[in-house]
Amino acid sequence: MKSADDEYRYGADDLPKPKNPFYYTYAAIMKLVMYFIFGTGSVALAILLFPLMRLFLHPQARFRVCARRVVSASFRFFIRLMCCCGIMRVRVSDRAAFRQLKSKIVVANHPSHLDIVYMISLLPNADCIVRGSLVRTPLRGVIKSLYIVNDQNFDELLTQARRSLEEGGCLIIFPEGTRTPRHGTNPYKRGAARIAIETGCDVQPVYIGGNDKYGLGKHDAFFSYNRTERYFYDICLLPAIELKDYEGLEPQIAARRLTEKMHKRISAEAFMRDNRIL
Repeated sequence: MKSADDEYRYGADDLPKPKNPFYYTYAAIMKLVMYFIFGTGSVALAILLFPLMRLFLHPQARFRVCARRVVSASFRFFIRLMCCCGIMRVRVSDRAAFRQLKSKIVVANHPSHLDIVYMISLLPNADCIVRGSLVRTPLRGVIKSLYIVNDQNFDELLTQARRSLEEGGCLIIFPEGTRTPRHGTNPYKRGAARIAIETGCDVQPVYIGGNDKYGLGKHDAFFSYNRTERYFYDICLLPAIELKDYEGLEPQIAARRLTEKMHKRISAEAFMRDNRIL
């Protein structure tokens, strides 16, 4: 249900009419085709490939690492496909640095549905916290084996996060807890900071910039697309935030200050690159 506040924050009334109606229609249709390809591909991995991998990859930790690499490679292929179809372009500040990240809490702003796809494509051993509703889909087996489900208490979630980080995984979290609005800002929640403090892992901020993501944002019409140009993702790896700077502080104070630092670092990059206030 869309609230009056959401009407303003995620509204598109200020957007211009489509600059090229023919391209707009083509791109909106291709976006839906990509949704279909993504869905069928995900189900194919879950039903056909991963059960075979389970037979040969032991122990479970080895299966998780290999399966996440397969997902990452699949997402890279999916992004290339969207770029080849002319509906997407992307620029990454340092792909090699992304691939080298290990045992980090990776936090980013969240302007679109595709943010998690881009992040996993860049991080070969990426973990993330997913909605509990997804375990009631055909992807149940894969999700419960590879990722952390949010329908559990914090202690259980923390145990799984610690195990994943100890295995060298990078845990992706969007601190806003929902997609970044088109107008205004979202407060950052402290969950990512609490996990970082409890596990002792540094925080790696990432800024996801570029142009307007209308059609991929919260409450956007299903058949919609950027009104003036193809989607552009500008993904920038920012300086890491080290946990040693928060040693000796009370956990609640440390979590608050760490969350403020994440927000400050990402919002500063947003203003510098895109003149946007997050």
